Amino acid sequence: MLTMNELNLNNKRVLIRLDLNVPIHNGKITSNARIKSVLPTIRMASQKNAKVILMSHLGQPKKEQYEKKFSLWPVFQELQNQLSELKLRFTDNFDDVNHLDNGEICLLENVRFNKGETKNSTSLSKLYANLCDIFVMDAFGSAHRIHSSTYGVAMFARIKCAGPLLINEINILEKALTNPKRPMVAIVGGAKISTKFNILHSLKNIADTIIVGGGIANTFIAVNNEVGKSLCEKEYITEAKKILMTNKIIIPIDSRVSTSFNKDSVAILKNIDDINLNEEIMDIGIQSEKNITKIILNAKTILWNGPLGVFEFPNFSHGTKALAKAVSKSAGFSIAGGGDTINAIEKFQVKKNISYISTGGGSFLKFLEKKTLPCIDILK
Repeated sequence: MLTMNELNLNNKRVLIRLDLNVPIHNGKITSNARIKSVLPTIRMASQKNAKVILMSHLGQPKKEQYEKKFSLWPVFQELQNQLSELKLRFTDNFDDVNHLDNGEICLLENVRFNKGETKNSTSLSKLYANLCDIFVMDAFGSAHRIHSSTYGVAMFARIKCAGPLLINEINILEKALTNPKRPMVAIVGGAKISTKFNILHSLKNIADTIIVGGGIANTFIAVNNEVGKSLCEKEYITEAKKILMTNKIIIPIDSRVSTSFNKDSVAILKNIDDINLNEEIMDIGIQSEKNITKIILNAKTILWNGPLGVFEFPNFSHGTKALAKAVSKSAGFSIAGGGDTINAIEKFQVKKNISYISTGGGSFLKFLEKKTLPCIDILK
């Protein structure tokens, strides 16, 4: 792949696909981590005297048209705040990019307002490509999506290359997957095991130990135990049993349960063989916390994607908090990725002690599974 660092950007129209899909509540950005991660890329392009055009998606608009709650305007305001020394503008009119000065930066409105974006429309892809002399893919978090602004534009752009953030993500993940220091421990949480089977099958060939949590763990628990009204995909129990036979999967031995699902629910500690029909598993238990802490502190490489329970509820945040603290204390090389994972890292204030935090969620998992992504392959 060509990289942005190698190219002469002087007086060139440079279109950069970023991942600025940040959480916004009541018009306010609640985490600017993804914005901060792309600032070096933007500054580099501006300092190299390019006419810089930025594009990104935000959320999932139901129709391919403007919706205020999905506008990138709050993101633009944050970029102005972070890049106060540079000249920025915001537009929903593609013609405006023809009037940029060298070093100036223009953020386009949410690409998902454009007709055909998520269907990888050929006409839209060509339109993007015609906006620029050079296309830079620097959105690792969207590199698994075959959309016009990620994949299609790369097919038609005169020159295409990888941005510094994308290159860094690839290098870090390849380091962890190709020759990891051992023992290597993977933590896979989340609601549905059906969405994580491929990654579990891949990880069982790479990792020495896989810790599972959330609804995924419940399906493994259900192989030999009752799980009451817990989130569980019973149709996948047979498949879960096969993976358990590898002896690499660590499931909880005790849990925090409740008879109701809300933030004020009282947590009841139960062994996993003692769950009643009216109870729901919402977190791992105290003994399980001790077990995973011991495993993680002994690890030399750690991959973390997903919480171990309903960490948003105070009474059921203990397991994920214990996990976060253990990863932060570990002397091993730790990589974390995924929206819920990053939220947990920020909530429990362990960010500075995680070796690397990936900007990708679905792309992070897909890369672990296949060691490449469509929007990386198209750049080669």
